Amino acid sequence: REEGGEKGAAEARPRKVIEDPYETAAKTASGVVASGAGKTGGLYMPPYKLAQMMSGVDDKASAQYQRMTWEALKKAINGLVNKVNVSNIKAIVVDLLKQNVIRGRALLVRSLMKAQGASPNFSRIYAALLAVINTKMPEIGELLVKRAVNQFNRAYRRHDKVVCNGVVKLIAALVNQQLVHELLALQLCILLLETPTDDSVETVVTFVTECGAALAEVSPQALNSIFERLRSILHEGAIDKRVQYMIEGLYAVRKSNFADYPAVLPELDLVEAEEQITHEASLDEQLDLEETLDYFTFDPDFEANEAAYVRVRREILGDDSDSESGDDDDDDDDDDD
Repeated sequence: REEGGEKGAAEARPRKVIEDPYETAAKTASGVVASGAGKTGGLYMPPYKLAQMMSGVDDKASAQYQRMTWEALKKAINGLVNKVNVSNIKAIVVDLLKQNVIRGRALLVRSLMKAQGASPNFSRIYAALLAVINTKMPEIGELLVKRAVNQFNRAYRRHDKVVCNGVVKLIAALVNQQLVHELLALQLCILLLETPTDDSVETVVTFVTECGAALAEVSPQALNSIFERLRSILHEGAIDKRVQYMIEGLYAVRKSNFADYPAVLPELDLVEAEEQITHEASLDEQLDLEETLDYFTFDPDFEANEAAYVRVRREILGDDSDSESGDDDDDDDDDDD
């Protein structure tokens, strides 16, 4: 009887249906199921598969098609940002402008900040890339400046030394490229040195090392006041010996006129000073981070806005810009739309 009961239970148990992962991913991209729903909801979809799905949609203004183009835009931006380096930065800028970076401006900012957070030593490259785009679309530069300031404030309040040191390298690179006004740099140093600790002084040393050459050129008196404050901290002797040596090292860097830390490397000097648009930001002001731009939203004027960007792109890059770069990247964003 027990064997018969087990057999009957096995027959009554419903069979597990294994869905085609590409079909599930297609439903996710088109909005039929929520992204992340189920074990297969977050699967990677190859660009060719997404392009194939997009070509099969007749209504180009539908929410399904718009979501697919959003996913394709996110993949393209992430792929290009992850590939940028000193040797290919000019080509990457062109390829980025071929994408609708007005629609995806928050995607671009997030991708740049994520890449910079993972590789702070590449901050100068990311700032140089943004500097070029900022001359054409300053709203993108402004958004990154606001989010960088917000990230610093959050890390400072949480006493997160790693994030603080990383984001000040980004802000320093923005100062060097004249993307943000030098008053932000001075305000940052004053805040960190107001009640000096080992970590805060170390962060200032990192920051001034990176952008001291630019500050010496545009605001030498303010830079002198920062060094005077560091000198008094050094004489007080309340901080760790290791940090004292760092301050002495910074004085040596200053004595050499920041020879090893120029404001902008020649190969990253891509924008004329008179063409750059400088944004003003403060650590104290309430910033609109425009977080709704991070996620897909239906656009009732989608086709008109896409056509408008095509005109903008042609004006910037020329009539031959319609040929797509064909660069897709396997890197995807883990955040849900």
